[in-house]
Amino acid sequence: MRVPLSWLREYVDLPAGETGRDVAAKLVDAGLEVETVEQLGGGLKGPLVVGQVLTIEELEGFRKPIRFCTVDVGQANGTGEPQEIVCGARNFAVGDKVVVVLPGAVLPGDFAIAARKTYGRTSHGMICSGDELGMGDDGTHGIIVLPHEHEVGTDAIELLQLVDEVLDIDITPDRGYCMSMRGVAREAATAYGLPLRDPALLDVPQPNSYGYPVKVDDPAGCDRFTARTVTGLDPDARSPIWLTRRLQKAGMRPISLAVDITNYVMLELGQPLHAYDRSSVEGTIGVRRAEQGEKFTTLDGVKRTLDAEDLVITDNSGPIGLAGVMGGANTEIADSVTDPQTGQVTGTTDVVIEAAHFDSVSISRTARRLKLSSEASKRFERGVDPQAAAAAAQRTVDLLVLLAGGTAEAGVTEVIAPGAPRTIAMPADHPDRVAGMEYGRETVVRRLQEIGCDVYGQDELVVTVPSWRPDLAAPNDLAEEVIRLEGYGNLPSTLPQVPSGRGLTARQQLHRRVGRALAGAGYVEALSYPFIGEGVFDQLQLPAHDVARQVVKLVNPISDEEPALRTTLLPGLLGALRRNDSRGSHDLALFETGSVFRAAAQPGVAVRLPVDRRPTDEEIATLNAALPAQPRYAAVVLAGAREQAGWWGKGRPADWADAVQAARALAVEAGTELVVRQGQYGPWHPGRCAELVVTLGGVEQVIGHAGELHPRVVKAMGLPARTSAMEIDLDRLAAAGGEALQAPRISSFPVATQDVALIVDASVPASSVEAALRKGAGELLESLRLFDVFTGEQVGEGKKSLAYALRFRATDRTLTAEESTAARDAAVALAGERTGAVLRGA
Repeated sequence: MRVPLSWLREYVDLPAGETGRDVAAKLVDAGLEVETVEQLGGGLKGPLVVGQVLTIEELEGFRKPIRFCTVDVGQANGTGEPQEIVCGARNFAVGDKVVVVLPGAVLPGDFAIAARKTYGRTSHGMICSGDELGMGDDGTHGIIVLPHEHEVGTDAIELLQLVDEVLDIDITPDRGYCMSMRGVAREAATAYGLPLRDPALLDVPQPNSYGYPVKVDDPAGCDRFTARTVTGLDPDARSPIWLTRRLQKAGMRPISLAVDITNYVMLELGQPLHAYDRSSVEGTIGVRRAEQGEKFTTLDGVKRTLDAEDLVITDNSGPIGLAGVMGGANTEIADSVTDPQTGQVTGTTDVVIEAAHFDSVSISRTARRLKLSSEASKRFERGVDPQAAAAAAQRTVDLLVLLAGGTAEAGVTEVIAPGAPRTIAMPADHPDRVAGMEYGRETVVRRLQEIGCDVYGQDELVVTVPSWRPDLAAPNDLAEEVIRLEGYGNLPSTLPQVPSGRGLTARQQLHRRVGRALAGAGYVEALSYPFIGEGVFDQLQLPAHDVARQVVKLVNPISDEEPALRTTLLPGLLGALRRNDSRGSHDLALFETGSVFRAAAQPGVAVRLPVDRRPTDEEIATLNAALPAQPRYAAVVLAGAREQAGWWGKGRPADWADAVQAARALAVEAGTELVVRQGQYGPWHPGRCAELVVTLGGVEQVIGHAGELHPRVVKAMGLPARTSAMEIDLDRLAAAGGEALQAPRISSFPVATQDVALIVDASVPASSVEAALRKGAGELLESLRLFDVFTGEQVGEGKKSLAYALRFRATDRTLTAEESTAARDAAVALAGERTGAVLRGA
């Protein structure tokens, strides 16, 4: 909603020195969202005057039509002589009154005007268009042609109201009454503590039986319909400057006098109106639901197919308007046409004015389904004051009589569905309990009366809600109004008392260590949205029964394409990798830690917690029980080079082993031992996938996977070739490590190293051989590392050689060669027993 400050001052006597920014600050404190304050005419400097075109000479020999004009500007040029001006526009003629800017003036955009030679003539100024003066679109895209009554030499800056301030306010859905000057003026009056001159307080004649006939078949969709008739309009009447300028400042384009008046009244009072050409309306005007598939052509010339839920305005011929959205082309106000032979002007002379109140839900559904958002539908969707319909119709009639020379017929039609004012019962101290501070009954009553409520009662208040506030439906809404007007900045702030000595929880500490470890290993953290579409599971090749497909869907998702909460971190992380790769960053290593969401077998129903007191432990427990499980996961993705080539070496590409090593690094941070063995799951390549295993409660559990992604997944998601990934359940990893992280033991005695090369069947996992070696080596074993894998004729077909480095150390003595050899032999013996391993060369 664009609010010109000059127009706002008509309804509220704002202090003379108040600027647009001052008013904006007051409105922001009152809860409105003022986005910008636009300075109209900033930098504009005269002389800018009304001139009359005396002569026009067409200049030949140029690519475009050029005219050399003489214009009478009175004494504005200091000589009284006609001003010579070169102009390329063609929408004016000799005798027309135009706007002339003279040398020495400065137009918006710091455009200085001076006499200059152009097209072989000297131009002493300009004949101005609306765009050049920053006035906005007037529909002509040409020179401003003024009414003949304005005298030559008149200051055009004041005449055209070029200097002003406009507040651009973003109206939230619950503040529909502020989509009008009346509503914003009410807020400004309350903010300044000044009286409001309500433009809706008009003398309106009572409805009678001889008004234009109206029949409402759907009172639930239209609970009020006012019709007035004006005859004898001058079809050649034009909108006055003050009217067109107010429309332009408010962001609307002037069209014709009748249409401009209905738009003006809508902006002033917030009540959308529509004017029908009476000669085109056949019989009784009706309001009904459309027939399924019914056809109707709107004012924009588009033939639309209607739904049975749509409200339509009809006459005996069928639909003539889409209620609350747009009128019909068949009853449109006709443009004035001048007969070139007789000079007679023809056009619409009689109009029927509609001011109705429609159901907001119905209008919203129609506008969205037809993708036909209009100024009227925006207001009806947010709620329009039903009591303003009669005043808006009267205001429209008055302006048509004043500006178009019409005559208001005595007939007044008003169809009203029975209804009663809405009342809300509220304890007088309810706002105190919601805000956590004491306002007192007098303040509560005063603030509610300021927004238009009638308040009765002492300790228990009965509040009658004003008709223009459909958003007030419960005691909390009234409490919010009191708090808003008293000032959100005045609410007390109390910092929660933090118990001393507790610090971060073990879960928080692990989360930080994981982030530091991955960042130290060269990974960059990426944060993705926790929303996914179910189609991504097909891209990841997850089986139909996979638990990851059991998603929690949102009732009001941000995007219909991603309506579910994520059950894995990989889609968001792979999407980040794909975007970075497409923008030229090909060597990537990203990580993310965050919650995933697991749907419960029996979804619970969340309770609505109170706002006027602390929820009880039972209420909080009930709410938590209804929430899905939210374990914390960690994931990494890699593509491109893991080590860059340079003078130090050839470099190497990222591969599955890097993803596995990332998991091992996290296990170290959690203080647990991670078993890595061959696995097969969803998006990973079946021959290059490792499952990550920990022991919990004496039982091995798979808590994640790492490796290279399947080529089909890479292709489906548009990823770089050989992309690798790892994902692990951090909560279960932490549980396997225990509460406290154990520091490693440091021995001061020397280490004894023994290397062994074992030949096993190619199908035997290296992790099984490693587990057997660890078990057989006993307590003296400090570390075990696989440093070589060999296949070839030397070891035999179907075999492989695994070479391990075993480090032995005692905490209380230096080991002898015999002790380390014995430990090594025991390890080899157990490996042979469990996996069939034999020493290479034995």
